[in-house]
Amino acid sequence: MLSACSDSGRPDFVSIGTAPPGGAFFVVGGALGEVLNAHAEGNNWQVNSESTMGSQENISRLAQGELDLAMSNAAITYFAVRGEGEWPAAQPVEAVMTLAPNVALFITTAGSGVTTIAELKGKRVVIGPPGAGFESFVAPILEAHGVKMTDITPLNATQAGAVDMLSDGSAAAAFLGGAIPTASISQAAASQDIFFIPFDPEVRAGLVRDYSFFHDATIPGGTYRGQDADFLGLNVGSMHLITSATQDEDLVYRITKTLYENREDAAEKHPAGKAINPANVVRHTGTDFHAGAIRYYKEIGIWTADKPE
Repeated sequence: MLSACSDSGRPDFVSIGTAPPGGAFFVVGGALGEVLNAHAEGNNWQVNSESTMGSQENISRLAQGELDLAMSNAAITYFAVRGEGEWPAAQPVEAVMTLAPNVALFITTAGSGVTTIAELKGKRVVIGPPGAGFESFVAPILEAHGVKMTDITPLNATQAGAVDMLSDGSAAAAFLGGAIPTASISQAAASQDIFFIPFDPEVRAGLVRDYSFFHDATIPGGTYRGQDADFLGLNVGSMHLITSATQDEDLVYRITKTLYENREDAAEKHPAGKAINPANVVRHTGTDFHAGAIRYYKEIGIWTADKPE
């Protein structure tokens, strides 16, 4: 695991775990790496953004010292730090900053005949990459609509792979999402006529009420080809940047400072960079923040006394 800058003068190597190509994590993680590399002078670091299978792999590798930073879904991290669900023990990771909402939904092809989530029963549905942990939020969504995981044939694929499976008919629907716009949904909409399967309004409200990591989210009309009206989506856990709980405090402080002070550069590379703002970046999602990040946020006056440490 990386510590503070080395005394040798050689650059320290900082690794960022992202996700497979096709999703927002891959692009946003790469953008954050580019911003850090652009401001390496005085920090003596060289940052590499690494494609991974997503949140679950990232959390496990952070805990094992194989990554220095990582993108993760806040809902998956929530369970990981508590050792609940699929996690056999609490994982020692902490937050650096809260990023953009992870707005997700089921999409299908316009001619599939599937118009509601309940109609996914008996269908082949892509639920996310293997090892990403999407089941943490896909299962509650399906069950709230009267569909058990055993009622579908769950398929694992990257978001880009899911688009191909919709195109060739090997999947009836796919659960896709990320920061708006999401590359895979843009790709699907550009290459075929797709249908956004709506959430039942009452069920959606119940999910937001019953689960702390679900939040309302709207995809503005015109975001994707063929999507003229606003779509009432669901934030299934904001993306956030995380690190090991034992990571060097000074390093995390400098990373937080560099990303925050150059947030406009991040926003130019991906719209999700706009979430690096005073109102959102310190938003608590159920995972403790790292001491290095807290030190910077206190320094600039955006960390309030009511936040847990």
